[in-house]
Amino acid sequence: MTSFPAFDAEQIAAQTWFQSLRDQLCAAFERLEDDGPGDAPPGRFTYTPWERPDPSGAPGGGGVMGVMKGRVFEKVGVNTSTVFGTFAPEFAASINGAGEDPRFFATGISLVAHMANPHVPAVHMNTRFLVTTKRWFGGGADLNPALPVDADTTEFKDRFRATCELHGADYWDRYSKWCDEYFFVPHRNRHRGVGGIFYDHLEGDFAANLAFTQDVGRTLLDVFPALVRRHMADPFTEAERIAQLRYRGLYAEFNLVYDRGTTFGLKTGGNVDAILMSLPPLARWD
Repeated sequence: MTSFPAFDAEQIAAQTWFQSLRDQLCAAFERLEDDGPGDAPPGRFTYTPWERPDPSGAPGGGGVMGVMKGRVFEKVGVNTSTVFGTFAPEFAASINGAGEDPRFFATGISLVAHMANPHVPAVHMNTRFLVTTKRWFGGGADLNPALPVDADTTEFKDRFRATCELHGADYWDRYSKWCDEYFFVPHRNRHRGVGGIFYDHLEGDFAANLAFTQDVGRTLLDVFPALVRRHMADPFTEAERIAQLRYRGLYAEFNLVYDRGTTFGLKTGGNVDAILMSLPPLARWD
């Protein structure tokens, strides 16, 4: 059985926003490539569409994987997807509102940037809208420097603090704490990254929650390119490059072991290459 054969106004509004944000992000990142250091040609995104068949055999949506490799971004992926259908029974029990009815709809955007210069922080952002018997937004953004700079961390957090305070008096306290808890790597006894925000199961007023989710995307679109420009031409040593590659090992471990988005994509039959887009092109575990 195929769920949601005709999307309603809320589903279309969320899907349209995520696709618009993708276009804005990719354009901004290509401008950074144009202005980047070195004589290598600037990178450009390549886009790969994919389709997801539902286990029932009916159409189940799909998405577009966008990846760029260049002189500023060693690898950056910006993916959008809209999938629908029926959860496997054992997975439905773990999803908000799907225990009684396994039909679902999910649309979202996922961004991961691994940078060529170790002084430029990696970044992650994901926002999504899910429909089961309930409807909610989730996502967030977090900064992942191999070589942390206090001023960069402060600017990133201050921008997201201001965004949160526009929408809820307690949003920053709740969602920054949730980010710290979510991106803790138990088997390494340390955090992945220096923080940001993470939220989930944001139900209720669709318009207000969409507006918050849009502002999360706009904030990342504004603050991250500024950090990239600040550091993309910084000189670096071989030791700093090795530190970056070792940090990427930690990043990969989290995404493969703990990340909810990775689990959701694999459990719902998503495109494996798009799901694992978040993995860095090179890493070290020595």
